[in-house]
Amino acid sequence: MVKSYLRYEPAASFGVIVSVESNITYDSSGKHLLAPALEKLGIWHVRQGVCTKTLSPSLSSRAPSLAVTCVASAPSSLVASGYADGSIRIWDCDKGSCETTLNGHKGAVTALRYNKVGSLLASGSKDNDVILWDVVGETGLFRLRGHRDQITDLVFLDSGKKLVSSSKDKFLRVWDLETQHCMQIISGHHSEIWSIDVDPDERYLVTGSADLELRFYNVKHELMNGESMVNETGPETGNDGESATQNKWEVLKPFGEIQRQSKDRVATVRFSKSGNLLACQVAGKTVEIFRVLDEVESKRKAKRRLNRKKEKKSAKMGVEATENVEANHGTEEAGNVLVVAVPDVFKLLQTIRASKKICSISFCPVTPKTSLATLALSLNNNLLEFYSIESGSSTKTLAIELQGHRSDVRSVTLSSDNTLLMSTSHNAVKIWNPSTGSCLRTIDSGYGLCGLIVPHNKYAMVGTKDGKIEIIDIGSGTLSEVVEAHGGSLRSIATIPNGNGFVTGSADHDVKFWEYQIKQKPGQDSKCLTISNVRTMKMNDDVLVVAISPDAKYLAVALLDCTVKILFMDSLKFFLSLYGHKLPVLCMDISSDGDLIVTGSADKNLRIWGLDFGDCHKSIFAHADSVMAVQFVRNTHYIFSVGKDRLVKYWDADKFELLLTLEGHHADVWCLAVSNRGDFVVTGSHDRSIRRWDRTEEPFFIEEEKEKRLEEIFEADIDNTFEDKHIPKEELPEEGAVALAGKRTLETLTATDSIIDALDVAEVELKRIAEHEDEKARGKVAEFQPNMIMLGLSPSDYVLRALSNISTNDLEQTLLALPFSDALKLLSYTKDWTSNPDKVELVCRIVTVLLQIHHSQLISTPSARPVLAVLKEIIYARVKECKDTLGFNLAAMDHLKQLMASRSDALFRDAKSKLLEIRSQQSKRLEARTETKTENRKKKKQKK
Repeated sequence: MVKSYLRYEPAASFGVIVSVESNITYDSSGKHLLAPALEKLGIWHVRQGVCTKTLSPSLSSRAPSLAVTCVASAPSSLVASGYADGSIRIWDCDKGSCETTLNGHKGAVTALRYNKVGSLLASGSKDNDVILWDVVGETGLFRLRGHRDQITDLVFLDSGKKLVSSSKDKFLRVWDLETQHCMQIISGHHSEIWSIDVDPDERYLVTGSADLELRFYNVKHELMNGESMVNETGPETGNDGESATQNKWEVLKPFGEIQRQSKDRVATVRFSKSGNLLACQVAGKTVEIFRVLDEVESKRKAKRRLNRKKEKKSAKMGVEATENVEANHGTEEAGNVLVVAVPDVFKLLQTIRASKKICSISFCPVTPKTSLATLALSLNNNLLEFYSIESGSSTKTLAIELQGHRSDVRSVTLSSDNTLLMSTSHNAVKIWNPSTGSCLRTIDSGYGLCGLIVPHNKYAMVGTKDGKIEIIDIGSGTLSEVVEAHGGSLRSIATIPNGNGFVTGSADHDVKFWEYQIKQKPGQDSKCLTISNVRTMKMNDDVLVVAISPDAKYLAVALLDCTVKILFMDSLKFFLSLYGHKLPVLCMDISSDGDLIVTGSADKNLRIWGLDFGDCHKSIFAHADSVMAVQFVRNTHYIFSVGKDRLVKYWDADKFELLLTLEGHHADVWCLAVSNRGDFVVTGSHDRSIRRWDRTEEPFFIEEEKEKRLEEIFEADIDNTFEDKHIPKEELPEEGAVALAGKRTLETLTATDSIIDALDVAEVELKRIAEHEDEKARGKVAEFQPNMIMLGLSPSDYVLRALSNISTNDLEQTLLALPFSDALKLLSYTKDWTSNPDKVELVCRIVTVLLQIHHSQLISTPSARPVLAVLKEIIYARVKECKDTLGFNLAAMDHLKQLMASRSDALFRDAKSKLLEIRSQQSKRLEARTETKTENRKKKKQKK
């Protein structure tokens, strides 16, 4: 009989508020903040400071979880998240569901940006490509190639007709999305461009790099006739010596620079929603906030600076001026036209300093009444902070910090009844509910390396890096006592089976035995738990781990000299020495029956020893890096081990077989705790997450798991079958190139196979129907038995069903892999499908793609001509019908809109805005007149 085991599956992940690799962003309402937490996306209610929803991709336990690398929110309730494998998921925040998955990039997604309407999504990646996606149609439109390094940021211009991309190759590229080509390349940066943004009115585009300046560009917009381009912020271009044709295609024109305060590189530049503020976040602890002055204020400031300059010149008549009035540093008067420079528009308002390094920033889209804006920061110590920016200063309004540790989770410990979980880090101890993942208590402490929850769950012991034992009262969440236990870091705590005490091992070469005592402190009524040292044993080297056998007969001590000493617990006399590891033993555990001891070492091996004679049963190469924790499942010989290779592994210590590999952590796994019943396992990691893995009722067999692991290795190398790595890649043209948006994946190959299968089944069924008709004509009447596989559908509908199941984004790549003979069969079915109005768009896409792919062969194939001739007549008519229907519906909706507008006060609102506009124009004219009068007076005085 083949032995079966029960499978463990990932059940919960908690402790991460925000991960370092991605950016944060507000949703369109401004009430929620979207914070990526490794593979999840948390939706935090800003006022309540609570995570209301978690968006997580449904991945199988065998597939590695992929971290979110980029987030962008649409004007609607949709949110796009990019992942490390290049995939993009579109989520609906209200429903909490994944609307679609877009596959196109071969590297991690590094930039995402919606256009103003939210109908288009641009994505940039580490594969140096920019892809434009149709969000409504859930498909990729085209791929833009030209950059030589990873894309860092994207921004739409001119109502989504143009796209600006920045890259680590030090260039900005402006793409015309209608003609799909690169229309302008901007150089001049001396280092990688890390971020770009444009203000809401699309007047200024700002770029941030490692240079000490922020660079600004004027954005030019086409007029209605499309013949010339005008710059909103200054005079008409084309008079600076450049030809009109060359100038016509310049969308961005250099405007100037301003010096930054910090010397760190720029990480993010963002304008606020109203456009009155510009935030510049550097790769450090500061955010510089600039005030964006309006046209009147900036002109007034420019005029004041010009007047000051003139006064200085008049004071030094005989001395040459040492300062030149340049476009990027001052102002100049040319042809009586005042040219506004960058320092006249952007004024440093304040600098926000955070406690730790800032990872990303996001402005709230809703401007509060009491302040200029609200800014959210994510810090690299798993923390979210919110600042209210006022004209004078900025104040911190909220910090979300209790739901996670500030640094690595160094130890996890379960209580005896599995209802409490204690985790330690460099400055805090947290008590969790392991079933829900909610944080119950947070206690400030030293650097906790190991922990122990005392029986009855009232107290906990924490061993720290500076050799202290901290006694924590779990009920009140306070630190009741700190005991100076060791002279070196306290590495390990092991409870004595009778529950009266515990043993500690330290780097000061000591192993100490402790007993619990209940004492009443002076000046206090209540009694509390204390500990006293009853025995001390000196070892020859640093003690790394201590373990006690369940029958309290043996004490195992792992030393820095790579050996494990087994001692008798009562007399502390030497019994056995286990040697064989090449590097020190970092973890060990003894089985419930006391027969086996397992040791995990920095040499990446697990060794299983017999505790009776100290013989090594097996040495297993377990992990790709150091083994950090190992533990037996109670009353079994099954083992869980974790390592720095980010994996959790499940072993059979009798058969020496690997049973399961659990992937999920994104960094080194430090610690492990197995429940008493073995129904779940908890792990803590360098990625600050605590994960729970639950045992299910699903059985599995060792041989099946081995086959699955081999399949995964084969599938992981699937990209190499699509393109040979040794073929020299062609040089991309300098002006950029366009390619297909999608990429070939395992899903597209499976979809191609399903179409071919459906075509074969349908062909066989059509033959059977034809034969039945012949028999019927001859007089042999027999009832026709349809194929059960076709689910009662006709052959044509069965093929259509196979095509309809394919994701819209994968359709192009699926049809690309289809052989020509099958493509011809597919074309023959399309004329029947056009009668269904819902499928007209799908049919048009199929026909267009197949014609593009097989154009040459279709021309030279006589049998294809009748099909194409029929399709030409039908498709044009059907598309015209659909367009007419859409046009009719749009006209009806416009009519309804006009009716609603006539019944509301919208007309009066328009009149109010028009009145305000006229008043502002009049005030500008008055100011201009007064300024010219004052200038004339000054000139007259100077002449006198």
